[in-house]
Amino acid sequence: MNTMVIHQYGNSSEFQKIDVPYPFPKGNQVLVKIAATSVNPIDTKIRKGVVQNAFQPNFPMILHSDFSGEIVEIGETVSRFSVGDLVYGFNASGGALSDYLLVDESILAKAPNNIQIQDAASLPLTSITAWEALVDRGNIKAGDHILIHGGTGGVGHVAIQIAKSLGATVSTTVSSNEKAALVKSLGADHVINYKDEPVLAYVERLTNGKGFDVVFDTVGTDNLDKSFQAVKPKGTVLAIAARSTHDLTPFHSKSLSLHVIFIMLTQKTQEGRKEHGAILHKIANLVESEKVRPLINPQRFTFEEISAAHQYFENKEVEYGKVIVENQRFNAE
Repeated sequence: MNTMVIHQYGNSSEFQKIDVPYPFPKGNQVLVKIAATSVNPIDTKIRKGVVQNAFQPNFPMILHSDFSGEIVEIGETVSRFSVGDLVYGFNASGGALSDYLLVDESILAKAPNNIQIQDAASLPLTSITAWEALVDRGNIKAGDHILIHGGTGGVGHVAIQIAKSLGATVSTTVSSNEKAALVKSLGADHVINYKDEPVLAYVERLTNGKGFDVVFDTVGTDNLDKSFQAVKPKGTVLAIAARSTHDLTPFHSKSLSLHVIFIMLTQKTQEGRKEHGAILHKIANLVESEKVRPLINPQRFTFEEISAAHQYFENKEVEYGKVIVENQRFNAE
């Protein structure tokens, strides 16, 4: 089967196509014929070798964790799926840039039936991350006022919709009027153009100076300090980008709680992997009930164009939406 791999860490030109043996499922494993994957920031970081402490090299490496496709074979003890099911999932150890992927059935869910199977590949990492942050760690409930930084980002746009489905009031930051209209269409109650309005100003405007119950920071670096400013005393800050140094004085003086979410940790520990399929089942229900819709970037790529897809992503040409990378052989065989 065809596979796109890297033989060493480096820039986006490292990808090469090779043939690898066709895998066969055993036990609870299923074989998925891959329709598509999507580009996440972690994919480029792994390729460049900047997170080697979390991901040990095993070259040639098959990157990408998000995938969607069709089950073509199942192991003898598989109970939740059948051959022919359209599914989507998140495989922390990668492998999605291949014609076929062998995975345990626990990480899968049936893909939403009201979107293209290729578009379902945009959802796994972002949705699981947003769900773990808001539901499992943040305990968001009806009536909470949450600030979500980066409302048009991969995680941010899903988080807005999950928070609204839970009954929260949602404020979110954007950088332009176009993006403001987009997040409003996703259900955001209040929009902040962070280029024009400083933190204390929008905290006063939207919370009467009290601060937000929860702040979900999808941006990181100095924006995490802004999150400490924006949250109320004894409030909660959720973060997905915390590889940075900060003065914790405001954090201490306000008696805050900080939760860092890094779902790729499951590659090392395996802990929590079985919950991912259950979360994706819930996300599929939200998509089918039109409470969540994925934002898809209009620029699409094929597996053979994966170098260009990574370059497009790293050049920050992505204004909004997930970048889909399609396997053209999915429907060709």
